[in-house]
Amino acid sequence: MNHQPSTITMFFFAKSFYSLRYGVLSPEELAAGAARRGIRKLVLTDINNTSGLFDFVKACRKEGVEAIAGLEFRSGARHLFTGIARNAEGLRQLHTLLSRHNIEGSPLTAEPEELSHCFLIYPPGQVPARCLAPNEFVAIRPSEATRLISHPLREHIPRGIIFQPVTFADPTELSLHRNLRAIGTNSLLSKLDPLETAAPDERFTTEEAVLQAFLPYPGLAENNRHIAENCHFSFNFDSVKNKKTYTASRYDDRLLLEKLVGDGMQYRYGKEAPRVAERVRHELDVIDKLGFSSYFLITWDIIRYSLSRGFYHVGRGSGANSIAAYCLKITDVDPVELDLYFERFINPRRSSPPDFDIDYSWKDRDEVHQYIFRRYGREHTALLGAMSTFKGKSILRELGKVYGLPKGDIDRLVEEPDNTRYHDDIIRHILSVGRRMANFPNLRSIHAGGVLISEEPITYYTALDLPPKGFPTTQWDMYVAEDIGFEKLDILSQRGIGHIREAADIIRENRGITVDVHQVRKFKEDPTSRRQLREGETNGCFYIESPAMRGLLKKLKCDDYLTLVAASSIIRPGVARSGMMKEYIHRFHHPGSFKYLHPIMEEQLKETYGVMVYQEDVLKVCHHFAGLDLADADVLRRAMSGKYRSRVEFQKIVDKFFSNCRESGYSEEVTREVWRQIESFAGYSFSKAHSASYAVESFQSLYLKAHYPLEFMVAVINNFGGFFPTWVYLNEAKRCGAVIELPSVNHSRYTTRISGTVIWLGFIHMKGLEDSLARRIGEERERQGDYRDLEDFVQRVQPAPEQLLLLIRASAFRFTGESRKALLWQAHMLMGKGRREAPPRPLFQSPGRQFVLPELELSPMENAYDEMEIFGFTVTMSPFDMLKLKWRGDVMARQMPEHAGREVRMLGHLVTIKYVRTVKGEIMNFGTFLDVEGNFFDSVHFPPSLKNNPFRGQGVYALKGRIVEEFGFPSLEVDRMEKMAVHGDPRYDGEPVPLKRDQLNGKHAGQWQGRDAAQDALQKAVG
Repeated sequence: MNHQPSTITMFFFAKSFYSLRYGVLSPEELAAGAARRGIRKLVLTDINNTSGLFDFVKACRKEGVEAIAGLEFRSGARHLFTGIARNAEGLRQLHTLLSRHNIEGSPLTAEPEELSHCFLIYPPGQVPARCLAPNEFVAIRPSEATRLISHPLREHIPRGIIFQPVTFADPTELSLHRNLRAIGTNSLLSKLDPLETAAPDERFTTEEAVLQAFLPYPGLAENNRHIAENCHFSFNFDSVKNKKTYTASRYDDRLLLEKLVGDGMQYRYGKEAPRVAERVRHELDVIDKLGFSSYFLITWDIIRYSLSRGFYHVGRGSGANSIAAYCLKITDVDPVELDLYFERFINPRRSSPPDFDIDYSWKDRDEVHQYIFRRYGREHTALLGAMSTFKGKSILRELGKVYGLPKGDIDRLVEEPDNTRYHDDIIRHILSVGRRMANFPNLRSIHAGGVLISEEPITYYTALDLPPKGFPTTQWDMYVAEDIGFEKLDILSQRGIGHIREAADIIRENRGITVDVHQVRKFKEDPTSRRQLREGETNGCFYIESPAMRGLLKKLKCDDYLTLVAASSIIRPGVARSGMMKEYIHRFHHPGSFKYLHPIMEEQLKETYGVMVYQEDVLKVCHHFAGLDLADADVLRRAMSGKYRSRVEFQKIVDKFFSNCRESGYSEEVTREVWRQIESFAGYSFSKAHSASYAVESFQSLYLKAHYPLEFMVAVINNFGGFFPTWVYLNEAKRCGAVIELPSVNHSRYTTRISGTVIWLGFIHMKGLEDSLARRIGEERERQGDYRDLEDFVQRVQPAPEQLLLLIRASAFRFTGESRKALLWQAHMLMGKGRREAPPRPLFQSPGRQFVLPELELSPMENAYDEMEIFGFTVTMSPFDMLKLKWRGDVMARQMPEHAGREVRMLGHLVTIKYVRTVKGEIMNFGTFLDVEGNFFDSVHFPPSLKNNPFRGQGVYALKGRIVEEFGFPSLEVDRMEKMAVHGDPRYDGEPVPLKRDQLNGKHAGQWQGRDAAQDALQKAVG
């Protein structure tokens, strides 16, 4: 029987680069390659995932190729079977099978459960020993066709299909594939197991060429035709996939939403608010028209639950532009007060769905997640995944290992990839491969906070992973979610919220005062809070404590909410980099000293002195100046922020912007300058709603710090989420009158606590102390009372010998009145050299044998070095007291304004360094130091000065330079700088020794200098 290849419906089995560390072709490249070769059907069979399926479907539609959904199941390198979905139900079955394996750990086997809406294709080595079902077939490759006449595969011809995999577009990509496999298997390229790689013939060819090889076996082609004709994947990208109703119907949803928003409007604005009522009606109409009522109600439901549990939240992001959200208590930002655009959040032409950003304390978020999964069902709920890609240095490091380069060579390649002095054939090859791998998907991970709640079971759209978070997670990211019609809800965690809530709890415990942290209006008007804001006393306060932000607040003399809202956005890189941050500060102080670019700019940006500060400003300028409608303006903003993937649509709107400006008669110069500012701001600036939400949280922190500074600093320390390390917050607490105590087994808890004005460090800060022991100490004390002495502690807590010695070195037993050295001797006598089984607790306690020890020498410097090793910072001795020199600087930080313009000498303990690259590509630094009085001062290190006077790790530095002021904010422009010598470690006979890593309150290795070098160092630094 003569079969013409052109009459047979044939399809290929393709893998994209979403077969992680295996595939080399994007979904778009697969679709285009099939179209070029006249291939009419293509099935995507990525390994154990369908991350690229929807991109693949869209690409195939564009190229006129029919996409079929499939999945290749593997156990390690072993190909078990390939599943092909006949329809949407078949895809769900494949996803469900893979999800069960990922979530429950059930093994993947060569004989899966019945998948009635799928075709199953087995490789020859995995064919079940039983009779195959009607939907089961055996894969026979073209390379095996010539051997079928005598090969054992011959018995499978009746149930065989033509199996042509596609992993490469051409033979040159085999090398890239092998490099990826070596990375994936963590092996040298030269030792890569051939079973881990694809066969060299797994590439595109034509349907005719494949069918030609099987002309003697027409039954195989018929089987292919049967599968092809019975597999179709139709998908509606435009419909909303979220849960469609909160109640029984959309009508009931609208009624409920209207009722809740109406009640909330009275709560927020009172009964007489006609302007608000008009906007509420408009919002509710748009929300209902776009089908988002259930989305608002589900968010309200989550907020209602968290409020019932006493959890504090912050609603922020574009969602704060909605009065409906404000009335539902989703946010605490009044969009009428701040003149926020609702269209920034939802508009009829917005191509991407909106999302709410809800921040919770990091301690509460998991319970909120649990509620969402319990309330809406695990079949319909998932966290949103993310995809990390191969980028930059990580590619070179991975490839360096694959090619067996020594670590030193890899480090050099990573740090100096463009240095041709070190380029040999291998390095050049690695760089070439690395360029081809750039932006390939590398690992599936998890989105920062996205949650999806779907109408249909989520497995209609994705298989689910189970990352360490412990909640099912989609295999695709936020871009795919938007493409296929999901609106995500962001449930985020934030340590700033944690320290606000914990501060209120600590204040109640320590002072017996209940603080309502939701009295935001009161906080905004509090004179003490406003004074601290104006003076930059913001250490520990959410979002406004960094050196850059502290400097901006002082330059603006910011002491009110609206100015803080602006500052929260101005500090972002876009505004600062464009030079408009400095211009804004000038215009803020001199509002009559500048000209607006155009009268429309004055009309729309008068509040911000003609500077685009917020993302809403971009919308306003694009709409009123360039004549774009608000929907197009929002697409422009999103594209510049990297949240819009259609470059074609973006370019159309850019062209429209310029053509509209020409039609309006604007000069080219003005148009270009407006566009330059839009480009600078749109990618980095916050929305006004986002800034306003942050400013609310900042004021809550400010109020707590202004009135309860010690309790507030303890909360900041316990939440570990501040800008600075722990020792900086301890310094701040001391400035505010606290007494800092090292951990004590009779006073301390796992975390830091306060009693009156005494702050007891928590055991959590001790490096090397076992977590279980750190918790057990306090638990045992709560049950049985204080420890009487070292022996009582050992009998009750039963620590390991090395753990007991660590506690002694940390002075945790100082209540005994014994020195650390005496306690160390006692510990050895009690426990011996090794750990022994603890004896049973006696019914009656008898005193242990007493030993009399000679008086042992105690050195405060020795204690300080112990503290540095155990905590990473000193408590009983200041870093300044460890210096060999008594000089503490000629000028203190508080005196800097008096010496503006003068050359001075200062001494400072390094806190942090900011690295900046100049327009010439040179590195300059901005330093932040604490002086001996515990006050911050800032320094500027231009490239020439930095070259001759580099930073040399953490420690105390002598600095010489000129004090400069900008808008009343002083800083030191450094000419000369040198790190100061410290006293040697007496534990090593008093000789100066290299300070170990982490010893001087930081992560960098310290440097030591001999006794005679101290004066020389000072002389070098300050002349």
